[in-house]
Amino acid sequence: MTALRVEHVYVHVPFCARRCTYCDFSIAVRRSVPWRAFAEAVDAEWRVRDLVGTTAPLRGLYLGGGTPSHLGGEGVAALLDTLRQHVVLRADTEVTIEANPEDITPAALRAWRAAGANRLSIGVQSFDDRVLAWMHRVHDATAARVAVQAARDAGFDNLSVDLIFALPDGITRDWDRDVNEALALRVEHVSLYGLTVEPQTPLGRQAQRGAIDVADDERYAGEFLRAHDALTAAGFEHYEVSNFGLPGRRAVHNGAYWRGVPYLGLGPSAHGFDGAIRRWNTAAYAAWHDAVAAGRDPVAGQETLDAGNHLAEAVYLGLRTSDGLAVDARDLQHVQRWIDAGWVRVQSADGDLRLVCTAHGWLRLDALAADLTAFRSGS
Repeated sequence: MTALRVEHVYVHVPFCARRCTYCDFSIAVRRSVPWRAFAEAVDAEWRVRDLVGTTAPLRGLYLGGGTPSHLGGEGVAALLDTLRQHVVLRADTEVTIEANPEDITPAALRAWRAAGANRLSIGVQSFDDRVLAWMHRVHDATAARVAVQAARDAGFDNLSVDLIFALPDGITRDWDRDVNEALALRVEHVSLYGLTVEPQTPLGRQAQRGAIDVADDERYAGEFLRAHDALTAAGFEHYEVSNFGLPGRRAVHNGAYWRGVPYLGLGPSAHGFDGAIRRWNTAAYAAWHDAVAAGRDPVAGQETLDAGNHLAEAVYLGLRTSDGLAVDARDLQHVQRWIDAGWVRVQSADGDLRLVCTAHGWLRLDALAADLTAFRSGS
């Protein structure tokens, strides 16, 4: 990562109050969060990896997790102060904190704002208290609403909320009501994620025992499409398969992933990409911390993208956003059946023809990307 200057930095903050039913991320459940030790370890990783000179003034800094807001006001401020020793945060740098409603207090919000944070991504997931309890979330629906209002009162004018759809059969939930509740909060951005059942999670073990039945494809598609209709009717742009933003409110940092531009990852399990090599850190917090404290690079693995990887990623990333994928006449002949089916449309941009997925197409994203990749590679 030292050969190229990047404009986007991701920091994985692993701490959580508890593990959610569906979570398979790298987390460390802590009642008392060692925020000072974490900030020092992030600084140590930077120095161990000799990253001096790798960044230009940042366009995006993203604190993800885990639950970065679990650091509290003082902890987030300490982490951002540490990062400022190595990066330049301009007035227009998007600084995002992933936050859970129970952590969003007036005192914490004041500290985050003073430290330079200007965007919150709030893990609401549902406005149904029964669903939240099943998910093993700490907050309830009232806390989510209060958190959004508190963020507004503190001066945050760029808020995103996350919602999870396609819950298992038997979990009573009014999905349309949840989407409308999010709209009623008048946030600038909404992210929707279909529930994924991972084997090594409490949810995965329930599925293995036959205690739950996952949502079928028809219900998954129905909930996705109804949310698309409701959000776009309210003025949101469906600009990426899982993301909706009001005009001018697309997530700047996350857009780096979808454009395939370089970014730096710090913290346990964090990934980074320099345009040719993708690397990822060791996942466990203790192992990551011990490595950087001992002066060792915490890398767990890396891969160099070959021509085939670049081709596959270019197709997949192009199709997953509303900017679309540049195509030629030969491509168009191959995908004519997709156009006829209403899965994609062709539009002109800057003199190029671009293939853009519709909401129905995004439901088939993996299959469409694999098909077009195989066609372009001649396999």
